[in-house]
Amino acid sequence: MSIQRKPLSVLISSTFAFTICFAVWMMFAVLGIPIKTQLGLNETQFGLLAATPVLTGSLVRVPLGIWTDRYGGRIVLFALMLAAVIPVALISYATEYWQFLLLGLGVGLAGGSFSVGTPYVARWFSKERKGLAMGVFGAGNSGSALTKFVAPAIIAAWGWQAVPRVFAIALLATAVIFWLFSYTDPSHVGAGGSSFSQQLKVLKDPRVLRYCQYYSVVFGGYVGLALWMTKYYVAEYGFTMSTAALLAACFSLPGGAVRAVGGWISDKYGAYKVTWYVMWVMWVCLFLLSYPQTSMTIKTVNGALNLNLALTPWMFTALLFVVGVAMAIGKASVFKFIGDEFTDNIGAVSGVVGLAGGLGGFILPIMFGALVDLTGVRSSAFMLLYGTVCVSLISMHFSFKPARANAAPLAPRAA
Repeated sequence: MSIQRKPLSVLISSTFAFTICFAVWMMFAVLGIPIKTQLGLNETQFGLLAATPVLTGSLVRVPLGIWTDRYGGRIVLFALMLAAVIPVALISYATEYWQFLLLGLGVGLAGGSFSVGTPYVARWFSKERKGLAMGVFGAGNSGSALTKFVAPAIIAAWGWQAVPRVFAIALLATAVIFWLFSYTDPSHVGAGGSSFSQQLKVLKDPRVLRYCQYYSVVFGGYVGLALWMTKYYVAEYGFTMSTAALLAACFSLPGGAVRAVGGWISDKYGAYKVTWYVMWVMWVCLFLLSYPQTSMTIKTVNGALNLNLALTPWMFTALLFVVGVAMAIGKASVFKFIGDEFTDNIGAVSGVVGLAGGLGGFILPIMFGALVDLTGVRSSAFMLLYGTVCVSLISMHFSFKPARANAAPLAPRAA
């Protein structure tokens, strides 16, 4: 096979592997619903169950990135998928809450595939094509939607215990396919990289902290909602699990697939402008999504006027779809910031920012559940996200005040 075909084969096989890994990583979004019923869990316990794999997937990002630089992405990603197969399969035999949590930590290994695949794929492409290649690979986030399409059908046919078994077989088969169609370039192995101490040093730069906050909103928020929305549709609107998962996929699918487009838009218009508009779009949509179903009586001169304020399922889904698209574009624009401003240590900065985003995805589902338990208002999840977007907008306003003062209307950069 010629060298021109090898990068394409690496990109396709890596994207396919990342898609399956992300589907496995997000499987508690659907699988957790029957488990919650079986174990009698409250909302906070469900949030912790759904988020546990995200914790491991976030914490292993930094060491996996270092190992990828040292040993090469092919062997690391292959070994990572094999290591995740056993805990995924064992979930079908779990009966106690602590067992699901413990095995969930093992499932989370699949979530570390992003930090392996990104540098692995990037090194096969020239600088001119690197951004597009990374965007295509990042579209594997749509594996979250794949879980919502497949898992409900498996549960309906064979019960929830069949889901981890099917996913384990799929992950094992994916590892084999990836190994057969991927390659190793000796020049890529040991190609620099940052130590763990160097990764931590970048936290002294205030820009890194800002980008951690932005990414915890666009990526952490995406992961949190991807885990939460199927259950939200079931509880709020009374849909069956299959219908709820299908509607939730309207958020998950664009939230992954549009990421490549977000990279192109960021290249064309600049990271600052794109991220600024993304945050404003999310601010408007999350404000509307935050409003709980409300009934009120207004005394008028003609008597009592009864008002019912509520989003229909279709209005809710449309707004959620827009949020998913905005988050996908925002994920790409934040990494465009990093690529523009940290060319000498992009690996260290992207590792820390990715870790922050993953931890956001771990914390948010737990907070969603705790807020529902405390307030009894399901839309409190969107209230929380609305607050995080407000923080991002305020941060951007003051951090980029000179740029805003001199900013022209949104237009392509000069060639």
